[in-house]
Amino acid sequence: MTGPRRGRPPLRATASSRIYSELRSELVTMRRRPGEAVSESEIALSYGVSRTPVREAILKLSDEGLLDVFPQSGIFVSRIPLAALPEAIIIRKALEETTARLAAERATTSQVLQLRSIVERQREADAAGDRVAFHQADELFHATIADVARHPGIWTLILHVKVHVDRYRQLTLPVTGRMTQVIAEHEPILAAIEARDPQRAGIAMERHLDRLLRDISETQHTNPEFFASTE
Repeated sequence: MTGPRRGRPPLRATASSRIYSELRSELVTMRRRPGEAVSESEIALSYGVSRTPVREAILKLSDEGLLDVFPQSGIFVSRIPLAALPEAIIIRKALEETTARLAAERATTSQVLQLRSIVERQREADAAGDRVAFHQADELFHATIADVARHPGIWTLILHVKVHVDRYRQLTLPVTGRMTQVIAEHEPILAAIEARDPQRAGIAMERHLDRLLRDISETQHTNPEFFASTE
């Protein structure tokens, strides 16, 4: 009789990973709104699995601060922790200023063209009013800069740091002209990388991410129900 194949993850682990990944995406993109109840049984039913892999995914998301689990009350999408946003943005800004500088030193002609094509993709998404496609292209732009800098691990680190920043950013994209403004901020970053000017690239990236800090108060004022109280 043939034994179990080595190297293949158990089905439960595979199901848990898939549920975690897809539920995390729903939380980060704000398809599930802060304060909304999450049903373990409904998720299990929709995936055709037992509650065990669902519970594993939920506990992992709770550890990341994306879900609040109350044993006697239920599971809820966490509100965005207002106090944590400035620190996360400052960390991201320091790391991405570095990748922008290094990208300007190391970019090849084909890599510059790749970055330009991503900005064009953002422009098309903006014209179509497609916020999902715009956000995906935005993530790709920043991830590609880290790749060009030859430090893709920095972007992996940033992904963990900016989870709540991404949720907050989803609230800024519907603002009239916001996507166009992001493109206008990406252009000088790209131009500096193309010009092989590390200092200018770092400054352009810093200015771009500074806007996230400036917009926190206004975004909270517009959507107070989505933010955790700082009191």
